Amino acid sequence: MLKYRILFLVIVFFQLLSAQDFEVSPVVMNFNAEPGEIQKKQLTLINHSAQPQKYNLKISDFVLDADGNRKIVPLGSSKRSCADWLNINPSFIELNPNQTAQLDINMTVPKDGFSSRWCMVHVEVAKEQSAFEADKTLATGVLLVPRIVVMIKQSPRSNNNYKATINGLKEITKRTDKQQVFEVVVANIGDNVIDANVYLTLANMQTGKEEKFGIVKTTVYPDASRKVTLQMPRVTTKGKYVLAAILDYGHRQPLGGTQLMLETK
Repeated sequence: MLKYRILFLVIVFFQLLSAQDFEVSPVVMNFNAEPGEIQKKQLTLINHSAQPQKYNLKISDFVLDADGNRKIVPLGSSKRSCADWLNINPSFIELNPNQTAQLDINMTVPKDGFSSRWCMVHVEVAKEQSAFEADKTLATGVLLVPRIVVMIKQSPRSNNNYKATINGLKEITKRTDKQQVFEVVVANIGDNVIDANVYLTLANMQTGKEEKFGIVKTTVYPDASRKVTLQMPRVTTKGKYVLAAILDYGHRQPLGGTQLMLETK
C-alpha cells in the first residue's frame, strides 16, 4: 500500500511540474452581452515547454456547495449553464515551443437570455500515448492530464438585480483556538454573481466603544449560499457586547447585518 501511495505522489508531483509548461490568460472571463447579442473575447495560450504541444479546450458545467467548492455536473444539466451559448475557435490547437496563440471565445446570447449564466473551459494538454503507456494506464487506473480551468460568466449589462442576505451568526470557537471563531451564511437571492466583504463589529454596551475586525472576501453565485468563517481576538474584559456580522457587496446596495449578544463574566 505504501508503495502505491509513493507512486501516486510522484505522479501528482510530475503533473504539477508539467502544468507549469503552458500558460492561459485570463482565467476568468466576464461577458455582459445583452439578449440577442454576440460578444467575442480572446484567450491567450502560451506553450512554455521545449517541445511542440497539442491542446484541447473543453466546456463543462458545475454547481457550487455551501463552502464554494465547484462540482462538475453533466453538460447542460444546470439551469444556469451557458455552455450552449459558447463557441471556442479553435478548440484544438498545436503550438511550437514558446509560441503564443489567441483563441476566440464567442458568447451568443439568445433573445430570452436575461439571466446570469456560467460554465467552465478546461484547457488541457492532449497526451498521445504509446501502446506501452496505454497498457500502464489501464493497469494503474490513473491518467493525470495537465489542465488549467477558465471561469466563464455571462450577465447582461442591463441586469442590475443584485441582492444578498446574511444570517445564522453563531460561535464555533474550539478550546484550542487562539481567537474566537464565528460562522455566518451569505445567501445570494438576486440574479448576479456578488463579490462581498464580510466582517465583524463588536460594541461594548456599557461604554459604547465599537471595534471592527478583519474583512473576509467571498464570491457567491445566484441561487446559492456560502458559509463564511470570521475571527476576532478573544473578549476578556467583563461586560455585555453586541456582535454583528456585516455584509457589504457594493452596487449601491445597503449593508446587510446579523447580530448576537455576548457576555463576559
